[in-house]
Amino acid sequence: MATIRHSLQRDVFEPTEERLVGVLYVTKPGKKKKTSFLCATVNKEKPVYATIHQVKKTDKDVYKKKNSWPLRELQVIDGRDENKDTADLDLTFDRVYKWVANSAPDKHAFIQVLWKLCCRYLPKQKPQFINIPAELIEENSNLADSGDVATSALDNVDAALEDDGDYRALSEKEQLDLERLMEQCDSAVSNAEAFAEQLSRDLSVLDGANIHSMMASEAQVEALMKMIDSAYAEAEKIETRLDSYDEILQHVKDSIEKMADKNTSIEQTNANNSKLLEELDRLINQLDLPRSYVKDLHEPDLNKAGSLPQAIQAAEALQTVISAPIPSHLSQLQAVQDEKKRFDKLRVRFSQIVSRHLNNLFIHLPVMVDLHLGNDPGETLSLHAEQLTLPRHGSIHTELLPYTPLMHWIRALDHRAYQHLNKTYASSISKLYERDIRLFFEEARQRISGGRRLRGSGSSQDIASMSGVAGKLTSQIKHGAQTLGTRTNTGALLGVDRDQWGSELDMQERQKFDEIFERVLSELQPVCLAEQEFCIAFFNLNAAGNEKAPSSLASTPGSSGSEESSGSAGTSSGGGAVGTPGSGHGRQVNREVRSMMAALFTTLEQQLSSFINTYDRADSYCCLYIYVRLSEHVLTAEDTGSFLSTTFGSCLVQAKRNFDRFMNSQLQSIQECRVTRKKCGIIPFITNFEEFAKTAESVFKKSERRADLDKWYIRLVSAMFEYIPVVASEHQRTPPEVIKMENYHVLHQLMFQLKLPGMDAQKKEAKQRYQEALGAYVTQYFGRPLEKLNQFFDGVTAKVASGVKESEVGYQLAFSKQELRKVIREYPGKEVKRGLDQLYKKVEKHLSEEGNLLQVVWRAMQEEFIRQYKLIEDLIHRCYPGAMINLEFSIDDILNYFSDIAQSH
Repeated sequence: MATIRHSLQRDVFEPTEERLVGVLYVTKPGKKKKTSFLCATVNKEKPVYATIHQVKKTDKDVYKKKNSWPLRELQVIDGRDENKDTADLDLTFDRVYKWVANSAPDKHAFIQVLWKLCCRYLPKQKPQFINIPAELIEENSNLADSGDVATSALDNVDAALEDDGDYRALSEKEQLDLERLMEQCDSAVSNAEAFAEQLSRDLSVLDGANIHSMMASEAQVEALMKMIDSAYAEAEKIETRLDSYDEILQHVKDSIEKMADKNTSIEQTNANNSKLLEELDRLINQLDLPRSYVKDLHEPDLNKAGSLPQAIQAAEALQTVISAPIPSHLSQLQAVQDEKKRFDKLRVRFSQIVSRHLNNLFIHLPVMVDLHLGNDPGETLSLHAEQLTLPRHGSIHTELLPYTPLMHWIRALDHRAYQHLNKTYASSISKLYERDIRLFFEEARQRISGGRRLRGSGSSQDIASMSGVAGKLTSQIKHGAQTLGTRTNTGALLGVDRDQWGSELDMQERQKFDEIFERVLSELQPVCLAEQEFCIAFFNLNAAGNEKAPSSLASTPGSSGSEESSGSAGTSSGGGAVGTPGSGHGRQVNREVRSMMAALFTTLEQQLSSFINTYDRADSYCCLYIYVRLSEHVLTAEDTGSFLSTTFGSCLVQAKRNFDRFMNSQLQSIQECRVTRKKCGIIPFITNFEEFAKTAESVFKKSERRADLDKWYIRLVSAMFEYIPVVASEHQRTPPEVIKMENYHVLHQLMFQLKLPGMDAQKKEAKQRYQEALGAYVTQYFGRPLEKLNQFFDGVTAKVASGVKESEVGYQLAFSKQELRKVIREYPGKEVKRGLDQLYKKVEKHLSEEGNLLQVVWRAMQEEFIRQYKLIEDLIHRCYPGAMINLEFSIDDILNYFSDIAQSH
């Protein structure tokens, strides 16, 4: 570095009268090949100023200045990291220049050179030194730690600055004084020597004046010292007096602090007393039970008119004080414990009285309602009404609704009594519903079967004896109600002849069953939902909707009660608010509600299952009506979690099984079908499919379960396609092609007439199979009625195929014109007609009347005969041209033969 420094001084800076005081080897960040030198110089002439140069070495190995900046333009010197030795250095002039030094010590030495120069030549306009260790820019710091490089660099700076002589820049004050002094002397600029002599004389005068002044001020100094001593003595006196004042103030301070502490204690005591008073007031208010309420709780008269609201208010007040949120530390107070014991005694006393009263109401209300309506306990069903109706019991709900707050109170404060009342209500009302539901289903059976019960015959024995009427059903129902799914009647199976079917309901009876079954489901829904809503509100079973339940129920029992009293309860919707299926809308029924409803309607599912099972056994097609109706009610139910929806859902599961079992039995009957009669004709499962499809379509029309039926249609028709050939191959007397032809034809016609949706592919397949069977039958049994002619021309065709020209065939001995005429003479018109007549009789014997295909087959044979005729005529004209040879009958003769034979039969 010393050699480079010497070269730079000699080659670059000597010509410009500059002294090099600092040099730093640098490169551009990321560009190590682009090297240069940062040089700090001072000029040798006055005025002295510092400059920073960037020097680069050219390709000719010559140093050359690239950039130069006066030191006064330097704004920022950034060392990049104060705590880490890094070689990065940023200098800001007109913009930021970034360099990387050769090493961190070299960078530090160069920064110290810049600091020295700035302190020397820019004392008040120093640039900013940032991210630089503090020890590098302290003027009097120990620079020994900087290393040899830094020390030598600073020595060069000091040496360069010493060469400048005594020159030192003037401060602003010195410049102002100098300007003022020069203004006093006119020759300060024109004659500097005279100005210097004048200054020298003035300086001598001032020095003499200073000496005289110092000598004259000695006496004044002594006087000043005496004055200072006296002032010191006075200060000691004042300090002593201040100390006494301070002691007094300290005593006052202590007294004030004691008084402040005492006031704070008094304020704290008052605050505590206030809080204690507030807490006691709150506690007393929480435990305050007016004496009037105590009397109402101890001796309530729930039978007295107008006393119920008072009892409810008293009960609510008691519940409030019992449930009051009292802190645990206050609960330990003896007075609080005594009050709680008193409240508990009142609770027990009031709970016993209310429970006894409600228990009596639950037991006697059903009987009272029957007596009030004028009905015998065994005759509450309106059998004389035009429509089947299940009685409503809104009057019971109306009677009990005023006690709803008390029941809620018992549930909250006496769970054992609540459970007992819950069971008592369920036990009492369930008997009423059990009787109503039993009579309801018996009446439904009577209406379906056409039987009628006399009014007033209220004994259950008479009802049971009359429920077995109804001709057709009596012979079918032998074993009573059993579990769903058992069937004693084989029913109308597709694969069984109708004369082998058991006794089934006709279409009118099925429609009546459908109407009554729909009525049964529609009547069960409003009754169950009304009871469910009442139980939720009265027994507080469902917390999600308890607040609005009592108000919504207040109008419900009244409408149902009016229906009962009128004796004609019954519109299809159930009448009034009770009949609204969506009365439980938006409320999710919990397990407690379903358990309560199950206890009330103990026999509902059994009775419904028995009713369904009865008609499922009586008529195999009833399972279709049952499945569709139950599906509609389950799918449209708004309260899917209710007891009734669950009951319907259970029955729907079994109904679906019965439906699938019914369809599987139809499928199995197709697979097991065998025809034993002499002439097969139309197979039973084809004949029966029309009635089956019409019945199913009438049931599933616009039903949500339509997809289930369509799937079974495809399976059944596919089975028919599969087993028609099986039956045809097993029948001994009827040709298989006839059986397939007739049955495929009838099946295609049925599907076309019924317009079954989604069966286009099956219709096309049936038509194709029919046409294939028809072609096979015509080919097999019509054959070639002109057999010898056909054989003759078969030989002709063989000769032509072997290479003989058509015009030369007649020269063959076996196929000469004479041989052809000989063969033609064997087929006169009469013989042909007689052969066709015999063929017609054979076809008529094969075909059945049900298939109605005789004319179709006869026309197909006519077309086949004409085709063969035209083929022979064409070969005669081609192979025997100009021979004037023709058959003894024409196409018109053939048409007349076929027409005469058809008409004669």
